[in-house]
Amino acid sequence: EHFLCGYEHLFYRFCFVSCCLLYYFVYGTLFASLICKKKPMNLKLCYITGWSLLVATGLSAQNRGDLAVKVARDSGQVIELTLQEAVDMARTNSPSAVSARHTFRSAYWSYRSFRANYLPSLTFSSNPDLTRTISKVTLGDGSEKYVSQNMLTVDGELSISQNVSLTGGSFFVQSSLQRMKLFDSNSVSFRSSPIIIGYSQSLFGYNSLRWDRRIEPVRYREAKKAYVESLELVSAETVNKFFALAQAQSNYDMARFNYNNADTLYKFGKGRYEIGRITENELLQLEINRLNESTNVMDASIEMDNCRQALCVYLGLDKNVILKVRVNVEVPRIRVNPEQAYELFNRNSPDIDDLERQLLESKSGVAQARANAGLKADLYVQCGLSQTGTTFNQAYTNPNDQQQVRVGISLPILDWGRGRGRVKVAKSREELVKIQVEQQRNNLEMNVRKLVLQFNLQAERVQIAMKTDQTARRRHEVARKLYLLGKSTILDLNASVTEKDTASRNFLYALSNYWNLYYMLRSMTLYDFARHSEISVDYKKIEN
Repeated sequence: EHFLCGYEHLFYRFCFVSCCLLYYFVYGTLFASLICKKKPMNLKLCYITGWSLLVATGLSAQNRGDLAVKVARDSGQVIELTLQEAVDMARTNSPSAVSARHTFRSAYWSYRSFRANYLPSLTFSSNPDLTRTISKVTLGDGSEKYVSQNMLTVDGELSISQNVSLTGGSFFVQSSLQRMKLFDSNSVSFRSSPIIIGYSQSLFGYNSLRWDRRIEPVRYREAKKAYVESLELVSAETVNKFFALAQAQSNYDMARFNYNNADTLYKFGKGRYEIGRITENELLQLEINRLNESTNVMDASIEMDNCRQALCVYLGLDKNVILKVRVNVEVPRIRVNPEQAYELFNRNSPDIDDLERQLLESKSGVAQARANAGLKADLYVQCGLSQTGTTFNQAYTNPNDQQQVRVGISLPILDWGRGRGRVKVAKSREELVKIQVEQQRNNLEMNVRKLVLQFNLQAERVQIAMKTDQTARRRHEVARKLYLLGKSTILDLNASVTEKDTASRNFLYALSNYWNLYYMLRSMTLYDFARHSEISVDYKKIEN
């Protein structure tokens, strides 16, 4: 609340509360003294009463102060932000930052699901079945007969399975029990399988477990880096909106300044025209300047309001907040080594992981196409114990061993080259990805080096723009004084106004470019060149 309502409001609250406390303490103490004046032994009561009133008044004043904060905020309190404050707010509250957090959280849980595929899983299953029907059965002599069935079957199975990434198969251990009750004969029977051990395997198929083990860690590492990159891009976007408002504020201030000057000069020109010192044409030019500057003030006001609303929405502020920005004209002198920047880019950029993932996915596609085009064989092996009985104990007494081996084979004999064509397409796609990855890598390297070169020169450009702005302001002041003394023409004065405004806009544009390049360089390298450390994020706060 203090931040939203401005630091100046804190000072007013402090003064208000302090005066109330002092007032009630003094008069409360005097009141207690009058009560206790006939009882000297109750002098302590005097001070206790005074302090009690002080505390009570302090709480009341605090409540009034909190209410004043809320009223000030709801009524459109003016707050002023620096660039760093705006960036910090945007990295927390902006829609882009919220979207980046949810994107990373989704990637995190996808990675958790991938890792769970390589851990043992424990499953319980049950399928109770109540049957009451008439079914046709075949007897031993080949004849058929309709038989009434009225039974309840209840079963349960507990299984543990473990995937094997090296082969793509799966081990499993099972234990099951089935109970069947016939209502017509009121008989009960049990069937148990105390333990069954088995293994299933696709002999020549596509091993998705092995390929996922190579691809998914790269995808998750890319997601972690992409989240940090997104925050830096949020900072760069905040810079654009921040300086858009700064430029609009500057334009509005310049328009008001120019209007005041134009109005003063017009009034001064009317006096000079009346005594014949200037021509009517020059007076009309002064009037036109005043009217134009009046229009510029209105246009600048609209532009400033639009930029303010855009920044408020991006920062997650209330629409009633009247936001102003405070620009620091000083920029840090940072010199970035191009080779260091490129090395950091190769190590930290999510784009590099994205290129690596594309190559792995293209190789995985070739392996899958080859597996689907050739011989397919599935192996299923299981062995264990089994027994039946009319009681639960009999079902687990002297169980019999059982074994089962099943092999399934599928071999395409005539597919008219369909499988071979799929393999060729996958290989062609792999080669295309290799070429595209190499081209993208070269483009990214060129972009990094170009960005570093521009950033290293931008600090000097800011200094030149600031010097130009100061010189243009002095030149306009000189031209204005010369015109008032009658030693200059209106054309020279108008030219100085234009140069002053242009220099001011160029200075803010140079500042905006500097910080935009700075955060873009941070987003590509994930490195803080001001603190000489890699940018880190507490991912655990985002994962849950």
